[in-house]
Amino acid sequence: MSWDCIRRVGKTTLIQKAIEVLQSSGLPVDGFYTQEVRQEGKRIGFDVVTLSGAQGPLSRVGSQPLPGKPECRVGQYVVNLDSFEQLALPVLRNAGSSCGPKHRVCIIDEIGKMELFSQPFIQAVRQMLSTPGIIVVGTIPVPKGKPLALVEEIRKRRDVKVFNVTRDNRNSLLPDIVAVVQSSRT
Repeated sequence: MSWDCIRRVGKTTLIQKAIEVLQSSGLPVDGFYTQEVRQEGKRIGFDVVTLSGAQGPLSRVGSQPLPGKPECRVGQYVVNLDSFEQLALPVLRNAGSSCGPKHRVCIIDEIGKMELFSQPFIQAVRQMLSTPGIIVVGTIPVPKGKPLALVEEIRKRRDVKVFNVTRDNRNSLLPDIVAVVQSSRT
């Protein structure tokens, strides 16, 4: 399951609420979300936050890539691929390997341009989507500009339900998202 999102509509807040409800229903939930980093009221980047509480930079405005590393840039943001992979990949591998007979939920916020610089991440997402017993709750960007191959692949899957999150509907989507996850358990 995935849902489209437009930045700054409350997607991360919706993800966090979904995590709380799913965990309180007894479902094992793991994964990560991204959150804005602000300094003096200005957005200076994004961090990756795992559900176990680890946090590190995903990107920063105008920062330089690490020496010897290719520059991965989205607009004004330089992606810290090493930090992202060190946080996100173990979470995804753990969620996929500890499935067992019960269903598990894996939160992936987000599958977007910054994250897609990582080939191991792309492979891990594909693996998660094809692992029986794993219910993926993820965010993908709305289509604009050049299509992102993995995003389009996800959008076209028959086993994916896409919710379009807007400012108008963000507060009413939570029950629908939880219902889809709960029905995926059967």
